[in-house]
Amino acid sequence: MIDIGTYIEQFINWLTANFSGFFDGVNYGMTNFIGAVEGFWIWLPFYVTIAFMAGIAFWRAGIGNGFLTLFGLLFIYGMGYWDQTMQTFALVLSSTITALAIGIPLGIWSARSQTANRIIRPILDFMQTMPAFVYLIPAVLFFGLGTVPGAFATIIFAMPPVVRLTSLGIQQVPGDIVEATKAFGATSRQLLVKVQVPLAMPSILAGVNQTIMMALSMVVIASMIGAKGLGEIVLQGISQLRIGMGFEGGLAVVLLAIILDRITQHIGKSK
Repeated sequence: MIDIGTYIEQFINWLTANFSGFFDGVNYGMTNFIGAVEGFWIWLPFYVTIAFMAGIAFWRAGIGNGFLTLFGLLFIYGMGYWDQTMQTFALVLSSTITALAIGIPLGIWSARSQTANRIIRPILDFMQTMPAFVYLIPAVLFFGLGTVPGAFATIIFAMPPVVRLTSLGIQQVPGDIVEATKAFGATSRQLLVKVQVPLAMPSILAGVNQTIMMALSMVVIASMIGAKGLGEIVLQGISQLRIGMGFEGGLAVVLLAIILDRITQHIGKSK
């Protein structure tokens, strides 16, 4: 019998005991970061936020998606879940920014180094196929209950798409363009910044879109360890058998997901 769970548990306990200062620092930094983002969106009047989001949708995604954004956000406000929606949006936005800050450099490294690619790919497979609930266990042990462990689990779950699609986009840059750039004397950094990343941008933006969608899919799961927002509403509806509340919270999540999906799908497209 291979009792691998015991060794994993011992390893997690060892990390918790020996790196508590590090995890406390991360907890403090993420708490302030998420709190600042959440505080800003809750402080901003709802009509300003709706006008801003609808304006971006009209500008980048077209008239139909603009009206969808406008009426979708008004509908969420009308249901009385505006603050919870902003809490969820702040969690998704903070987690996505962190996931992109880590994931895009990893994707670039994976595309430019076969050794890195061979190491990173199985790790991404593990991150994507492991049931999301499992991430809650180390998250709680490292950071306790609250928003930060929810963000931690969300980052791990949502990061793989942007790593994969960034790597794929850079690898698919035509070889003749790369060779021509090198022939003109471009350095490796110039090749990356001025040629490979711009040409790979559609693929990178697709990764950003998928990361946002996967972060939103973690909303209800993260609420199980204390994350606030729409997931908490859904969780309350489930635990209290209040069908209407659960449906309303779920509907708000769906509307927010559709709005963000439509906007991010069109951000990188020229008008």
